Amino acid sequence: MTDPEKLDLRSDDIAEEKRRELLRLFPEIRTEGGKLDFERLKLALGEAVDVGKERYGMNWPGKADCFRTIQAPSLGTLHPCPEESGDFDTTENLIIEGDNLEVLKLLQKSYLGKVKMIYIDPPYNTGNDFIYPDDYTKSLQTYLEYTGQVDTEGRKFGTNTDADGRFHSKWLNMMYPRLYLARNLLREDGVIFISIDDNEIDNLRKLCSEVYGEEATLGTIVWRRRQVPDNRNFTNFSPDHEYVLAIARSDAVLQGETKDLTKYSNPDNDFRGPWMSDNLTGLANAQERPNLHYDIVHPVTGTRYPPLSSRGWCYEEARMRKLNRAGSPRADQRRARTLGKGVIMPANNAGIGNRFSDAADASLLHG
Repeated sequence: MTDPEKLDLRSDDIAEEKRRELLRLFPEIRTEGGKLDFERLKLALGEAVDVGKERYGMNWPGKADCFRTIQAPSLGTLHPCPEESGDFDTTENLIIEGDNLEVLKLLQKSYLGKVKMIYIDPPYNTGNDFIYPDDYTKSLQTYLEYTGQVDTEGRKFGTNTDADGRFHSKWLNMMYPRLYLARNLLREDGVIFISIDDNEIDNLRKLCSEVYGEEATLGTIVWRRRQVPDNRNFTNFSPDHEYVLAIARSDAVLQGETKDLTKYSNPDNDFRGPWMSDNLTGLANAQERPNLHYDIVHPVTGTRYPPLSSRGWCYEEARMRKLNRAGSPRADQRRARTLGKGVIMPANNAGIGNRFSDAADASLLHG
């Protein structure tokens, strides 16, 4: 009878993996003892190495410990719970309950580079509760010890108040390892969404730029969370919004609604392709944007077309003249193919600023 296969329950050694990758790319930096010669690596990289003492970047107390936390292997084990599961043997879904840092480490082996989307809702660092309370006493105790809120005997418990000299540092020390490990799980076209509010939005943006790269930020979603003023606020200012940061791994592209191409046509065989006529009015009155209120002059008849007093035009006069001379106010890509040959006017000049849906309802001014 053969002995059962023994599985290695340790999490991946992230530092060792990076060392192996460096040696694969730069075998010349290996030393006699199997270590890395950093001086040789700098020589191999040439001018790409920044040797200056002062560098742009983000730093805070405890940052060096974050890397030791990342590199420390996890000896935790995932225990299946068939009695709490639905269709345990056939489902393709997975819910894991436990300390998120330990779980992220355990997932490195099976899901490295395989996750398409991650959403996290971390503590907002409001100054009242550093972490969200849960029902798992052991995990909570471990977490409080890790973040320095209690000692091993459970003493010195306290919230992360803004009176603490390391109020933001503690939050950053908690977030950095988790964002780092989450990045490893993402596919090349993967995206991570992170909820946050005004307390740490600035630090979170900088942190994500360091972990994922500045070019990885896809954008910030602002959503309204409150419909009525917060009377508990003592600053006489009641924010009603929070944020969701969208960060890409590298090749992620978010696709919105499919563009309706049926309204584009090319009746005059324009060499630039299909186009459509559209509204050239703006969204501001003369008091708000006086530079958008002027008469457009027909280049042939000399007829002057004033804007609607409540809207104005969408472009300043100099740009509008330039586009009209070029025969294409549709040069702005945001309004791609909107105006074909020139400025569109209603044939009777009765509805400047209205939507033009039929070529028969408008005259086309050629530059």
